Amino acid sequence: MSSTAAASQKEEYKLKDTKPQLGERWPHGGIRGGGGWISSERATSTYDLVEQMFYLYVRVVKAKDLPPNPVTGTIDPYVEVKLGNYKGKTQHFEKKPNPEWHQVFAFSKDKIQSSVLEVFVRDREMVGRDDYIGRVIFDMNEVPTRVPPDSPLAPQWYRLEDRRGESKVRGEVMLAVWMGTQADEAFPEAWHTDASSVQGEGVFSIRSKVYVSPKLWYLRVNVIEAQDLEPHDKSQLPQAFVKAQVGNQILKTKLCPEKTTNPMWNEDLVFVAAEPFEEKLYLTVENKVSAAKDEVIGRLILPLNIFERRLDHRAVHSKWFNLEKFGFGALEGDKRHELKFSTRIHLRVCLEGGYHVLDESTMYISDQRPTARQLWKNPIGILEVGILSAQGLQPMKTKDGKGTTDAYCVAKYGQKWVRTRTIIESFNPKWNEQYTWEVYDPCTVITLGVFDNCHLGGSEKPASGGGGKNDSRIGKVRIRLSTLETDKIYTHSYPLLVLQPSGLKKMGELQLAVRFTCLSLAHMIYLYWQPLLPKMHYLHPFTVNQLDSLRYQAMNIVAVRLGRAEPPLRKEVVEYMLDVDSHMWSMRRSKANFFRIVSLFSGLIAMSKWLGEVCYWKNPVTTILVHVLFFILICYPELILPTMFLYMFLIGIWNYRYRPRHPPHMDTKLSWAEVANPDELNEEFDTFPTSKPQDVVRMRYDRLRSVAGRIQTVVGDMATQGLFWLRHPRFRSKLPSVPSNFFRRLPSRADSML
Repeated sequence: MSSTAAASQKEEYKLKDTKPQLGERWPHGGIRGGGGWISSERATSTYDLVEQMFYLYVRVVKAKDLPPNPVTGTIDPYVEVKLGNYKGKTQHFEKKPNPEWHQVFAFSKDKIQSSVLEVFVRDREMVGRDDYIGRVIFDMNEVPTRVPPDSPLAPQWYRLEDRRGESKVRGEVMLAVWMGTQADEAFPEAWHTDASSVQGEGVFSIRSKVYVSPKLWYLRVNVIEAQDLEPHDKSQLPQAFVKAQVGNQILKTKLCPEKTTNPMWNEDLVFVAAEPFEEKLYLTVENKVSAAKDEVIGRLILPLNIFERRLDHRAVHSKWFNLEKFGFGALEGDKRHELKFSTRIHLRVCLEGGYHVLDESTMYISDQRPTARQLWKNPIGILEVGILSAQGLQPMKTKDGKGTTDAYCVAKYGQKWVRTRTIIESFNPKWNEQYTWEVYDPCTVITLGVFDNCHLGGSEKPASGGGGKNDSRIGKVRIRLSTLETDKIYTHSYPLLVLQPSGLKKMGELQLAVRFTCLSLAHMIYLYWQPLLPKMHYLHPFTVNQLDSLRYQAMNIVAVRLGRAEPPLRKEVVEYMLDVDSHMWSMRRSKANFFRIVSLFSGLIAMSKWLGEVCYWKNPVTTILVHVLFFILICYPELILPTMFLYMFLIGIWNYRYRPRHPPHMDTKLSWAEVANPDELNEEFDTFPTSKPQDVVRMRYDRLRSVAGRIQTVVGDMATQGLFWLRHPRFRSKLPSVPSNFFRRLPSRADSML
């Protein structure tokens, strides 16, 4: 690749400033007259982060007194709304002369090609053309404009006319027609001309929607002991363990080291549960008969809503539970209910409200509030995002022999997910939808992803057959709120970069308008000295393996719950937004992180080189000035600290001039995406467990051993300097220190990595 082409490609990967015409502008008077839109305009701020898009709305409410078919004596009515070349139809009702539809149609003003709106009422016929019942005609010049926050326009009854419009016919239809924008509350549920080709069930998957993640809890099951176990073989003492299950999550205690009828474990098993609690806790006590055989001694089924909810680390009362004997056949089932001495198990179970249930990587966390609402603080600000449009999207599938893309955008921050409507068959879709979130911590990240909708029905057939095709990823953008100036509107075009086995590829650009409004500056500054996560994560932390497992389970629960919404937010979308594979090994990411560490110490390295040059008189003038300064500080030691602080202040002022003027974005150089070799990318996109040949796996293993050896050496050198970690317990705290909290909250550029 030539240097010119490489420079052009790097420019393509950069953030671009845009100048969209944001805000609502409405004509005075609220009507469209013969002279067109009145030139004087007023701006409003209720929907001010998107470009205004005008729509003609037609609300079809109901009809009455429709005449029956003279042949069949019944009527199967439906309504057809026609504006130029665009037609929208309601569903039909069988044998119903007084139907109710309550459906809204939205026609984009940019696509209006007629001065007349026609609303037809027809009778559906199984054979032949549908019968004409009547129509209502509206002159576009007489359609009123509705200005939010005015109340919705009241629908009115209209008498139906014959084909020529010369006389009235039997029947009336209730309609409301007005001109509005995407800020109208009818917009999300309306039928759009943008999706006029979508048929059947696909209509439900194109609408914009707001979702809320389920409320997640950590369920801690402390298995203490059991008493009076009765194995099937009474001649041998049991060697027992406990298996617990909540939904698809299964955990086991360790095997009791001794063979006894009164085993003790005192072991914690932690699960993720979601409100409303649909699953139950299943416990079985099992005997390890042999290496290949476990026998169930007893079982216990408990609903989750009976357990105590604790907000801190106080002790929870334990409780004894009687186990049901696990037998075979009807006779054993009858014996279980006999009153007799039974096996018992001692448990301490609680729902942890003081933790934040992690369902996303802590590097890109968007919410850190604990589960219990009682522990929430007041919000410190408001985040507003206008999802404007996308430009230059790549074709993601083939339809009728040509490449096409049906794009929609998903944004996730905190517990709130939003999904824009799907724009059909467009490489430059315009959404212009605005959403708002409450902000509880500025050191959080909002994630936006663009996807291709593969569930629209019609002539499009998934490659695997049926409806099992996944929505394709187009790209993703992350914005860290702490990098935004408050009360400033950022309008940029973000490159959608995707790393593929073949290399880095730009899939298009996403245009956004973002504003972070701070409600309390003092509270926001105070948060910088606080731990990022609730204190329970530090007072009683989970192990790394536990966190990985719990995060995976939490992500699965969120994906299942959001997948049951209408339209569903599918599992592949949720996994991509939550970075479910961010913990997988990648040589490319490891190199990128190593050089991030090196750059952290680059200032110290540069300072040591400069001191070396001073010592060896590489620049005599600089060396003489340093000697003079050193001599002054020896003579006047009280100037040492003021000189240091003055120097740091001047450096800060100098660097402030060159501070970033825009939010960081996906950095291909920082991510080592442009220089990764094909084998490293092949390894990164490999399945787990691997599907590669044995010689390839052996080569990768040897390479990993060499890298691990170097890491081992560095860690050993660091351990020799670790005197700080040997300090007296009086100077220790389970909570991280204030300086540590501050530096952890500073932007680390981790959200700029692919």
